[in-house]
This record gives sequence, C-alpha cells and structure tokens, in this order.
Amino acid sequence: QMYHVATDNQIPYWIYTNMQDDGTLRAPSPERGRGPYEDAPEEPAAQPPVTEGAQPRPNISKRQSDTKTASSNSPEQASAEAPSQSGPEPRDRRPSAGGQGGYGVFDNWEHGLGGCESGFTLPDPTDTNIVWASCYGNEVTRYDARTKEARSVSPWMHTLDSPPNETKYRCHWTPPLAIDPFDHNTVYYGCQVIFKTSDAGTSWKVISPDLSTQDPSRIVSSGGIVGDNLGQFYGEVVFAIAPSSLQKGLLWAGTNDGKVWYTRDGGGHWNDVTKNIPGMPAWGTVSKIEPSHFEPGGAYIAVDVHLMDNRDPYIFKTTDFGKTWRRISGNLPSGTLAYVKSVAEDPTHQGLLFAGTGNDFYYSLDDGGKWEKLDTGLPHAPVTWIEVQKNFRDVVVSTYGRGIYILDDITPLEQMTNESADAELVLYKPRPTYRMASGHAYINFHLKSAEPVEVAILDKNGKVIRDLKKSPGHAGLNRRTWDLRYDRPELVKLRTNAPDNPFIWEEPRFRNTDSRPITHWGIGPAEVGPMVVPGKYVLRLKASGKTYTEPIEVLRAPKTAATDDELDASLKLQLRIRDDITASARMVNRLEWMRKQMSDMEKMVRAENTGPDAKPDLLRSIHDMDLRMQSVEYKLISKVEANSDDKYYVEPYKIYLNLIWLNGEVGPGAGDVAGGTNYGPTDTSVQILDMLEKELSAARADYTALLEKDLPAFNRALAGSGVMPVSAGVAANKTGAP
Repeated sequence: QMYHVATDNQIPYWIYTNMQDDGTLRAPSPERGRGPYEDAPEEPAAQPPVTEGAQPRPNISKRQSDTKTASSNSPEQASAEAPSQSGPEPRDRRPSAGGQGGYGVFDNWEHGLGGCESGFTLPDPTDTNIVWASCYGNEVTRYDARTKEARSVSPWMHTLDSPPNETKYRCHWTPPLAIDPFDHNTVYYGCQVIFKTSDAGTSWKVISPDLSTQDPSRIVSSGGIVGDNLGQFYGEVVFAIAPSSLQKGLLWAGTNDGKVWYTRDGGGHWNDVTKNIPGMPAWGTVSKIEPSHFEPGGAYIAVDVHLMDNRDPYIFKTTDFGKTWRRISGNLPSGTLAYVKSVAEDPTHQGLLFAGTGNDFYYSLDDGGKWEKLDTGLPHAPVTWIEVQKNFRDVVVSTYGRGIYILDDITPLEQMTNESADAELVLYKPRPTYRMASGHAYINFHLKSAEPVEVAILDKNGKVIRDLKKSPGHAGLNRRTWDLRYDRPELVKLRTNAPDNPFIWEEPRFRNTDSRPITHWGIGPAEVGPMVVPGKYVLRLKASGKTYTEPIEVLRAPKTAATDDELDASLKLQLRIRDDITASARMVNRLEWMRKQMSDMEKMVRAENTGPDAKPDLLRSIHDMDLRMQSVEYKLISKVEANSDDKYYVEPYKIYLNLIWLNGEVGPGAGDVAGGTNYGPTDTSVQILDMLEKELSAARADYTALLEKDLPAFNRALAGSGVMPVSAGVAANKTGAP
C-alpha cells in the first residue's frame, strides 16, 4: 500500500512515497532504470548512489508497454511479458485494458528519508536534496541528502497512544503536508489546526482555528477490547491541505468530517464554504483538494463517504472561491467501490481531469462533464493519490495494495477532440523526449478502423534512420515506441555445423532452428542501433495510401557531459561500426548459405553414388570449394567463434567480433563492456576502427573474387554431373551486401 505519491522536477523525475510497513521511499522514474543497455540511475543532486542490498527492496514486476509499477508483492503481475506494439486498446475512443498493460522497473528505492509508513513524502521543489515527510503520532521530518540525515521537526509533542480528547493536537495517521508553491521554505502541516513553518521546522506557527465540526461525540478513544489510538480513528481533523499555485496566500483545507475552508491571506482569515456545496454529504472525508491551475478562485474536491456506508462518487468544483459549487461526478458509476479518493487536473491542459475511485481510474476531457474509464494495465485497486508530472506529461498514481503506477505520456488525451474520433487517422504531436539511455518517444495515433500502418523516423535531410516496419493497427488509440536509436546492424546467422561440435543442432538452445548466433562471454550482441543526437526529426506514418508526418524533438539531457560536437563524432563513428558489422554479417551469412548448399550437395552425392559409381573427383572438388569458402569466412569470423561457445578462449577475435566489441565500447555497452554513448570517441577507438576497416576491405576483396571467379568456375565444372549449381543468392557488390 502506497498512501500518497509525489514527483520532483528533475530530468528524469524521481518518485516519492510512503509504503505501508516499510517507510518513506524515493526512486528514479523508469525513464532511467538499470538494464542491459541503460545507465545506472543517478541520485538526485549531490546524493551518492544507493548501495545495492543495503535495504530490503519492494518486489518489482516488469512488462513492456504503457504503464509502469513499483512494488506490491503481486506475483501475477510478473507472470508474462507483453511486448505487443499496440498501445492502450480503446473502446469508444477511450483507452482500456485490451491486454496491453505494462510495467517498468523501479530498481533503486532509497530508504531512510525520515517519516514513516504513513503520511506524505514531498521533495523541496527548488532543492531536491531536501525531503519533507509527515508521520503518525504528530511527527514531521526534514531529510537532507547531502548529509544523509533526517531531522525531527515536529510542531508539538508526540500523540501516539493518546485518546484524541486527551491531547492538545489531534493528528491523523496520515497527517496532511504541503509546500507553498511561492516559497519553498514555507511548509504547512495539519492536525485539527494548520501549522506553518518558514525556517526548516525550527519553529511552527498555528495559522488556523480548529477547522473541524468539533463534535465531542466524535473526539473519543478508538474503543474496542484494547485501545488503538494510533491516529487512524481520529475524527474531527484536517485531512487535506492545498496551497494555490496561482495566488500567493491562497490555501484550501478540508477535514474528515466534511468541512471545506480557504484563506486568501496565508491563514489570517478563514472562510467556511461547506454550506455552499449542494449535495455535500454529511461526515464525508475531504480526501483531496486540487486548486485550479487556470482559475485563481477555482478548486476541485474529492469527498469519500464510504466510512459512513455511502459509497457514491463525489467530486465538486468551484470557480469563485467557494461561493458556488457544482457536482461533476455525474456519470461515474455507482457501486460498492465507487467512492472517490483522489482527483487531479492536468496543469497544462484546462478541462482534462483524472479521478481515482475505490477500484478504478477515470479521465474527463470536458472538466467533469463526462468521465471515461482508463484502466490499461492498472489493477482494480483503490487509487489513493494522483500526481500529474508536468514536464514529462505522465500521470503517477499510488494504490492501496498494488504499488505505484505510471501512465506514460498523456499528450494524446490532451490533443483528443470529438472531431478526431470521426477522422480516418489522427497522428498526435509527440512530446519532446530527452536523450537518455532508457529514453523513448511514444508515437500515438487514432484509427477509425483497423488497418496496417508503417512508421518510420527521418532525419532533417529526409533520410529514414529507423524503420519500425509495417504492423497491424486497431480501431481507436494506438501506440508505437521509438527508443531514440537508429536501425540496428544485421548480425551473423550460422547455418553450417560447428567446426568442433557436429551435434550442435541437437542442443536444446538450437533445436528446431535453422541458424544460430555467434556468442561469447563478456560481450553481448549488437542488439540496438546507435542513439540519435539531440535535434529535430520527422515522424512519418503511412496508412491507406496516405502519408502523415509530425516533427519529433529529442532534447539534450541536462547531465550529458559531452559537447554536441563530441556526440556528433561519436554518432558518426558508431554508424561506421554499425555498417561494418552489417557488411561483415552479410558476407558471412551468404557464405554460410553457400556452404550449407555444399554440405547438402556432398551428402547427396555420397548417398547416390556408392561403390563403383562413386565420384571421388566431384567430392574432392566440393571439398576444395568448401575450404576456399572457409578461407574467406574465417577472415571475418574465427573458426572458434563459429562454435557458438560462450567460453572457448583459444583463438583471437576476427573482424566481426572485434567490431561487435568496439560497438559496445563506443556505443551502448554490452555484457561486461561499459559503453560510451554519452561521450566523444577515444583516439584508440578511432585507430582500432581504421585498422579493422583495412582488414574488412581485404576480406571483401577475397569475398568478391570468390563470387566473381571461383564460384562460377566451380559451377561450370558441375555441368553434366547431375548436381545443381551453388546459388549465391544475388550478385555481389562492393559492400558485401546481398
């Protein structure tokens, strides 16, 4: 269970939360995680990396696609990969499950930030080294990452175990906490009154009266055989505090007994607007207040009344500082778990709202006029808090029992209109994307009916640098993902028997396959292409004979050490390496095809010509031609590499595997190779590539001579033998490409 969630404004952003029975946590968002081709996460500001294993981590699940989760000890979440290219499958233009949910990895939770399992955890918006947290028992802490120390700065003495009618301040299990948008040094905290500090918690000032109904019948001990006065059962307390981001001094507050207040002078005078809310249920918990990002006098409130056995959804809105209100939860369904726990407004798109209920998540495009369910990849669990991350255009939610989820890239919802539903195809403008190792750009489009689509990325000169291939599209909202990389190189596919292992095709890893890769300990294959440099690109989508384009921008990550010129030099070198890998692989792959034909030819001749009909001259000719092909192939790969044995260290690498290794060093890293995507190339890497390209040029000359001279001569010699000539596929060219 995550009680609340918050994000900071770093690039990439970090996530902050309180986890039941665990404590106060933070972690980098999955925009930057740890993976085969990803950089290790960086700590905020001056904070050093967290030592792996130092603290127990929440259980993590991983899938590929549109939403991400951390935590929640739910093995069913990790049961299957979902690598489909489809985005959230819509119905009536709304994203819905459709089997396309996905999760990302939060793999470096940092613990020990002060606070505790309940309450709020909030980063200082100006200095992310500072983390504020509230806790049960009237506890407030302030953590400084530079010293790795949390300081207790509670406004009054501890209330744990105290019946609420016997303590000066009634402070709930999840006491509200908020940082002033106009002054990051000003922090608000709530019990039955609201406290304020402007000096890092050294001193606190009460800035409100008791904002509850002050009904003494509800300010009593928890009761039961044994008292449980931990704060969960405290009534008559402030449950929500929300300062406005538009008007300094404007502060909203709500209680768990149905009261709503605001002050416009920082707490000097308070206005009770509860009576102005038509249909406001008695004794409801004002679980979330969302001040408008567009109207100074505007605010939304979510009211949860399920503890009074009223499970209907309640969301209200005002635009005039609470003088008038209207209920905007009209078409949210009723039911046992329909009560609303959280509401949020898109800070950049007026009218786009999000709501979390006891078992679902909804959005509205028209300021609450109509709500649509959005449950792609999200389990049916109470959504306890909603945070819209302004810079990355993500929605982050905390849930009861299922951890934290991220809905990546809400820009399609921001751009969606009723007219777009009637268009044959709408290609939404992509959000700008930061160039990071695990960065990616989402390509969102809406189809009126199912049809195949082709997606490609072009550079500024109109050249295709990444072909995402043709794939089926379904009616409604679709999503494709570009990992900010060029097309990957072609790799070697071996088809002949391993030189030292004639039974290799019987091994489980290669059984029922017709090819195998070259593998070696310490280095992985070049599975991704070079990463693009920051700049402007073009997204192209083709469907039904029409072409649609949108600009797509890749931004420079702030912490990138290299200059633009160094990144350009690195890219040029990586593209050379990629093309050399492809050229080497194409030559080897064609040689393997031809040698496979030679092997089959030899078997056929031996089977059909035995005894006096044996053809030793033909067999010798086949054998000699195969040796000639091997002499060329083993300049590109070694005989040992052809064994596909990870741990066979008896012969130096040849051109192909040397290029693979160099690609890992200059580019994305692989295996035990760290990589260098974010740096300019070293002098050594340039020298090595120059040397390898000379070797490649010599091998290509031998390869061309084989195809243009030796192979035609061999095929002519087969005339009249009853054996089909060896096919090279297509004519050779100077690059070695078929």
